[in-house]
Amino acid sequence: MLLNPPRLKWPPDGERDKEGNALPERFVVTSNPHIATTQTTERIMREVMLALLPASAAAVYFFGWRVLAVIAVSMVAAVCTEAIIQKALKQKTTIMDGSAALTGLLLALTLPPTVPLWIPALGAIFAIAIAKQVFGGLGSNPFNPALIGRAFLTASWPKLMSTWKWPHAAQSLVQQLSASDAVSAASDVISSATPLELAKSMEVQVPLEPLFWGNIAGSLGEVSAMALLAGGLYLIIRRIIDWRIPVAYLGTVAVIALISRQDPLFHLLAGGLLLGAFFMATDYVTSPITRKGRVIFAIGAGLLTILFRRYGANSEGVCYSILIMNAFAPTIDRLTVPRIFGEVKGRA
Repeated sequence: MLLNPPRLKWPPDGERDKEGNALPERFVVTSNPHIATTQTTERIMREVMLALLPASAAAVYFFGWRVLAVIAVSMVAAVCTEAIIQKALKQKTTIMDGSAALTGLLLALTLPPTVPLWIPALGAIFAIAIAKQVFGGLGSNPFNPALIGRAFLTASWPKLMSTWKWPHAAQSLVQQLSASDAVSAASDVISSATPLELAKSMEVQVPLEPLFWGNIAGSLGEVSAMALLAGGLYLIIRRIIDWRIPVAYLGTVAVIALISRQDPLFHLLAGGLLLGAFFMATDYVTSPITRKGRVIFAIGAGLLTILFRRYGANSEGVCYSILIMNAFAPTIDRLTVPRIFGEVKGRA
């Protein structure tokens, strides 16, 4: 389980009856939510990292072996930070559950391929120390640590976090986009912009085929929609994530794009939407626990994503959309949790 609430035993250890005999343990009380499952934290983390292998492999294929260094630095920094903090606080070390390593991997996949290696290191340290351990560790953090790490890096080093590189194999596509009379004078801008930036600032839309297969500029984890879809479907089939969140998230984005006369497929395939919908918004700890709440949560994230993409200062809005909805997750749960039988409405 991802949540590890304190266990309260009755009778307490050491309790004895009048004759001095030890009383048997009759029942164990734990904090809610009570979810019956055979899945462990280690298994869940392992399955999610396995699902991210196609996207990681696609990033290595299109951007080169340096991608492995970015991923490794981020993961090692996250694991070491968690181990050091827990040792310093004399807490049980939990690095073997894989949660810190997964945070490092997810953070790395949100970064541009050209970032210096100290960027993923600092981002991972911030994500684990501030977004996770300050709140008590896994199961207590209100916000997705990987997204907090990315938001911190974007706010601190915006230029490094917005410097993009098209894969070498995509140079013919860059030349094709630059050949238009409307943008021929800005071919250098095209060669350093993501598809979403091109669509927003220059009204140049990258064809859907390279968006699906890969071979585009962007963060490591958004270079191939096909790889992300494969990993996301794997998690749904394995019942690691609730299908309602990605379906409601992606469906909301598609419907709003269609209503506003934008290409819904372009919005679905471009940017970090698929990475966010399948791997970030579905985080057990920072998303609602009720089925209805998860749908509301996802619809809200989808609406905010479109608003940020269209009216925000940046062309992408997935990161901040999910973080905002993380803040509302407890409220959504309170509004959607089923009432106890016999409870009077309006009473606590």
